[in-house]
Formats: sequence, structure tokens, C-alpha cells
Amino acid sequence: MNTVIAFIAGGLVVALAVLGVKFLEERRGPRRAAPNTEENRVRTVSQILHLVIQGSPTGVTVVSRGGDVILSNARAHEMSIVHDRTLNPEVWEVGRKVFEDRETRTLDLNMRHRSTGSRVNNVRAVVQPMSLAEDSYVIVYASDESENVRMESARRDFVANISHELKTPVGGMSLLAEALLEDPDDPETVKYFGDKLLGESHRMGAMITDLINLSKLQGAEALPEMAPVQVDDLIDAAIERNLIAAENHEIELTRGARHETFVMGDKALLVTALANLITNAINYSPKGQPVSVTHKVVRDEVVLIRVTDRGIGIAPEDQKRVFERFFRVDKARSRQTGGTGLGLAIVKHVVANHGGNIKVWSRLGTGSTFTIELPVFAPESMASAVVPEEIEQIEKQDS
Repeated sequence: MNTVIAFIAGGLVVALAVLGVKFLEERRGPRRAAPNTEENRVRTVSQILHLVIQGSPTGVTVVSRGGDVILSNARAHEMSIVHDRTLNPEVWEVGRKVFEDRETRTLDLNMRHRSTGSRVNNVRAVVQPMSLAEDSYVIVYASDESENVRMESARRDFVANISHELKTPVGGMSLLAEALLEDPDDPETVKYFGDKLLGESHRMGAMITDLINLSKLQGAEALPEMAPVQVDDLIDAAIERNLIAAENHEIELTRGARHETFVMGDKALLVTALANLITNAINYSPKGQPVSVTHKVVRDEVVLIRVTDRGIGIAPEDQKRVFERFFRVDKARSRQTGGTGLGLAIVKHVVANHGGNIKVWSRLGTGSTFTIELPVFAPESMASAVVPEEIEQIEKQDS
């Protein structure tokens, strides 16, 4: 990382020096033309430096004393260091201090509430002078720390979750086993406590499985390779998983019109997330009430996948907490259905890992609608970059 930054910094100094010389020459007026070989060499160096900067995995931004973005690459835009040729206000505050005392500073940016389509949530920005002799510019190097933050959070939370939530089923199983041993010769007692013991063991097994899955999603393992997936296929697979449960509850699962819409993602994870929403809708709906799954594209870039039920609804004070681990709107109903309280937390992390958002609308006694927002697969969409006019002119002349 430091080697890459040092190389790019040296290149930027050379590039700006070359551009500065070209600017002074234009101000002085025409002079004797340089040999063609020298002209071609300067152009080649400029273009090589431009390609190095634009292809760098590190976000690179050069800022003047007035806060103007002189140069930036696509990664800087993807990390929200630059937006529409404007520097991030938090970064500019640090940049002002660097201009004042010439000291390098590091800034950690948390961008949890970004729009649908971005998977960059945590960015580390290093703001430093262009060089000891050059005080007209500062450079901002940005790196995506989202994966590191995810993994650290997973390590920190996983042990706490297990130690807290497994106490209840383990304690219950211990008491049931003791009751079973007190009167092992009574068939009715053995059957009653044996069934209870079996149910608790199944619930604990399901909870452990969900905890492991949640831990993976939070960063204990690297994210899987993404591929284009058709939204209709996701809906079909999620509905199929819930057909038996819906029949047992006398609930009809309906789906909306089909569209040729694709998203970039892991099919297994997305089906699991959508199936969890449908399962919740079934469990919290009275018998005979339908559950519908629909999707539509908005702004040509975001697909909304909605799961709607006509169940008990969620109180306003609980809607902000439904995606928390182990939070249950109706604890009694959750025990009856064998819920672990992790389903919606898993949905939240699956969607976040795909650059999406999840929202809930609900009204008590009316029902709920959970909406997954995912970026539509569009390979041609790329973040723009700020390129100096001199380099733009060189590229146009050579094309």
C-alpha cells in the first residue's frame, strides 16, 4: 500500500510539473518547435501517468488551496471522496489543516446510509501535501476498508451472541432432562418431556446454523463471487421453499408480473433472504390471508422486491428494531413457530453485501410490506473521474 502511494505520489508530482511547464509555455507565446521525438515522449509520459492513476485500486484526488478538485480517478468517486467535482466536506476540513501545517493526516469515513448500489461503507483517507516544496496542492489517497470493518465486527459480536442466546435453550434442555430422569418408568411423562427436549434441541440447532450463517455474512468469510441473476428466478425459488408452510397455514402465495430484470449477486444468498421474508409473512399472518411477492424497476437502476402480508402488523416503535439480532415482535408466536430471531438480521446483511437496502412499512392490524432494494445489473455504468484539460486534449489529438 505504502509503495503504491509513494509511486503514485511521485508520478503526480511529475505530471503536475509537466502540465505546469506546458501552461507557462502557452503564456509565453510561440517558440521554436521541439523535435517530434521529444513531443511524443512528453505525451507518452502524460498518458502513462493518467492510465496509472485511473487504474489504481486506491482512490486518488488532487486538491488546490481553494478546494477545487484538480484531478481524481474513478475509485475516488466510488468511495465518495469526490462527487460531481466537489470534495467530500469532511475530507476538505482535514485538507485545510494539512495546507496550514503541512502535516499528513488520516481520516476514517463511515458511510452506512449510502444509496442503493454501493458496497463501500468504510473508507480510510490519507491527506498529505504534494511534496515538501510544493504547497499549492494536497493529495488524498483513499482505501476501501469495508471488508476489514465487517470482519472485525463479526469477530467481536459472534462470541457475545452465542454466549447470550444459547443460555436459554441449554438451560431448558437441562431442566427437561432432569424431569425425564425423575420418572423414567412413566410412558406419558417420558413422551411429554422427550418431545419437549427434542423440540428444544431442534431450536438450538437452528439457532446455531443461523448464527454461523450470520457470522459469515458479517465478514467471518469472504463474500462469494457475484454473477448476473434474474429476479424472477429468485422469486420462484423463494416461493417454492415456502409452499408447504403456506399450505399448512392455508395461505396463498401470489406473485406479480414477470420482468426481464437482472441483478449482480449470489443466487443462494439472495434466495435465502427472500425466502426468510416470505416465511416471516406466513408466520405472522392469520389463516386464509394471502402473501404476495412483486418487483418493479425504478429510475432504470434500482429493482424493488416487495413481500406483502395482511398479518398482525408491527408497532411503530418496533419497526426500527426488527432487523436487530434476536429481536422478536411477538415472542409467544416466535416460540410456537420455532423462530430464532435471526431471520431478518440475515436478510439485512445479505442485502447490504449486495449493495442494497431493505425497508419496512407496517400498520397494526393491517399488515406489513418488506422491500428489498437492489441495483439493476448494468455493466456499462461506471463512476466518472476528473481529468485535467491538458490530458483530455492530448487524448483527443491522438484518437
